[in-house]
Amino acid sequence: MPPPGQPQDEQQDVEKKQHEVSNTVEESIKYWQDDDAIPKKMDMIKHTLQNVVGLEESFDVLLREMTFGGRRVGLFYLNGFAKDEVMTMILARLSFLNKLSITSNALKAFFECYIPHIQVEKIDTMSEAINKVLAGSSVFFIEHETTALMVDVKSFPTRGLEEPSLEKVVRGSRDGFTETLLTNVTLVRRRLRDPGLKYEMVQVGRRTRTDVCIAYIDDIADKRQVEAVRKKIKAVNIDGLPLADKQLEEAIINKGWNPYPLVRYSERPDVVAAHLLDGNIVIFVDTSPSVIILPTTFFDLCQHAEENRQTAFMGTYLRSVRFLGIFASLFLLPLWLLLVIEPGLKPAALQIIGPMETGKIPLIVQFLLAELGVDLMRMAAVHTPSPLAIALGLLAAILVGDIAVKAGVFVNEVILYMAIAAVGMFATPSYELSLANRIVRLFLLVAVAIFKVPGLVVGTTIWVVYLAVNRSYNSSYLWPFIPFNANALFNILVRQPVLYMKQRPSFNKTRDSTKMPPDTTPN
Repeated sequence: MPPPGQPQDEQQDVEKKQHEVSNTVEESIKYWQDDDAIPKKMDMIKHTLQNVVGLEESFDVLLREMTFGGRRVGLFYLNGFAKDEVMTMILARLSFLNKLSITSNALKAFFECYIPHIQVEKIDTMSEAINKVLAGSSVFFIEHETTALMVDVKSFPTRGLEEPSLEKVVRGSRDGFTETLLTNVTLVRRRLRDPGLKYEMVQVGRRTRTDVCIAYIDDIADKRQVEAVRKKIKAVNIDGLPLADKQLEEAIINKGWNPYPLVRYSERPDVVAAHLLDGNIVIFVDTSPSVIILPTTFFDLCQHAEENRQTAFMGTYLRSVRFLGIFASLFLLPLWLLLVIEPGLKPAALQIIGPMETGKIPLIVQFLLAELGVDLMRMAAVHTPSPLAIALGLLAAILVGDIAVKAGVFVNEVILYMAIAAVGMFATPSYELSLANRIVRLFLLVAVAIFKVPGLVVGTTIWVVYLAVNRSYNSSYLWPFIPFNANALFNILVRQPVLYMKQRPSFNKTRDSTKMPPDTTPN
């Protein structure tokens, strides 16, 4: 019950608020004022804002009431989002209004003459006004007017442009995406001055109303694929996306417990621009410094921007080394364990493979403990402050590499091959792909330890079939290996010179598959 002595209308508001059940801003506004129209009376506007968005309860929700030209005006904004200098300039301009300037249409005078800003629009509903302010804009309510004016003067806290830590290159740009969506789309637009580049904005989340931008090049991307992505994003019905792109990916991909990534993440504007030119669709999510690229393939996740920043020959060499490292991270440990368990399989030249002593515990247990140790060290490194990271590395090297071997817990070769596999895992460009490959490696190790040769053969077959049946937005995950495309597979394995790459990847089903016009120069 409300405290004694509280006015009757306030008591009614308290009781009404206790019984409110609203799923959207629109429902809440209709609950308090019967419709979604902007009230003509400033007191009614203030009353709605108090009950819907917590005006006078939340310190950052403000309604600045003023009088211009004899009309009451309320400036509704969130403290911290509005640009002080711009708003001060607008208010100074409005202070010159007088009653003669304000005729029967006050809104027209405000809109056309006295708000010197490039992003101003009229708003006809209360829900739209509140949603715009919650997104960072400011809204002018004018008494006796059923239309408000929205001024886009938002300024989000942001960090400077930095090179992404996961996609560093020796040569190339040093700018990367930030947590501000407008900055990210501008970085891509700077590299793609194509009028066909489209940015479609959608809001996702009943409570967070997170801005999601769908980017594609209109005359290249497959329209059916764009429409499918658009429908899936609009159909997402959850409270919000506080974790941004990762939650959106799970909502629109529906991959369940599949450990393999079905989209590619990138924080580099040049990589995103290159994929847009190939016909991919890119999804920007506000508050996230990484973007979603789809569809993608297993082999696409194995490529890195550094290969395209070097000459074709060196790029091919780097790509070959990278593929070798990925292969080693998957199969080196199971193959070594199989040769140790089945010495008869070793060729004469490989008789040196295998430990002289197996240690106090079985080899498979040693591998599982080593895998667990590497994961623990990786997680500890993420959560360890930078000044202590070197000390952590030395501590782990002493414990795992020296003391554990001397104590007989591990044999030297287990540590050696585990280190090679870990290096191959860290050389995988996609962090999500490297984690999925680690799970497959554990599965193959256990299969070899139990079933020996059949375990490796059947386990590898199951892995390939599992990847083959995966789809990334109706595109084969193992393309161009399955379905087989010799030219595309050659382009995957060999970094071709730029002028040789005249066709876009066929798995994107692009409307325009030609990157370069046909050569029409006379002989």
